[in-house]
Amino acid sequence: MSRAKRLIQSYTSYITVPWRDDAAAAQRVIFCVYNENEERSLVARIDEFEIATRQAGHNWAIFDLTNTFAVWLASQKYAESYFRKPHLLSTLLPKYQTYIAQEFGNFLKKNNPTGNDVVALKGVGSLFGFLKVKEVVDQLAPMVRGRLLVFFPGSFENNNYRLLDGYDGWNYLAVPITADKEY
Repeated sequence: MSRAKRLIQSYTSYITVPWRDDAAAAQRVIFCVYNENEERSLVARIDEFEIATRQAGHNWAIFDLTNTFAVWLASQKYAESYFRKPHLLSTLLPKYQTYIAQEFGNFLKKNNPTGNDVVALKGVGSLFGFLKVKEVVDQLAPMVRGRLLVFFPGSFENNNYRLLDGYDGWNYLAVPITADKEY
């Protein structure tokens, strides 16, 4: 059985368990962790996560971060200058995180998820080198009343998440779901 299929099975086992109503925002976050080399195959199977979620009695909405950086940067007044001198971007990146939060807020208003719904976040690998996933998740999680599901290309070991295995990770309170862990 493929790792993607095992991840879907692990997620299905977890999402069918009744939810606690008193969980803090950070405890309502679910990280589906998979090897970054499996990104394309996992993205092709995201509908299976939606099916499992709906079969468990929860609604589903998905927010895609993949193109947010390009859209945001293109909207900047001095975008061409940043393309010529990318080292200047570091001073502007906090505004990118604000942009993500605003777009996510608009997405939530449009979809109106309840406390019984799953809001999935895909494309977090596109944040690599620009923003820390932890900081983005910390900002978005309190906005979601149900569960925030983060599709996370990287690794999880000893309560430590590493995005794209590219740099030292961080410890986070989210529920880790992997292809190797049954619930």
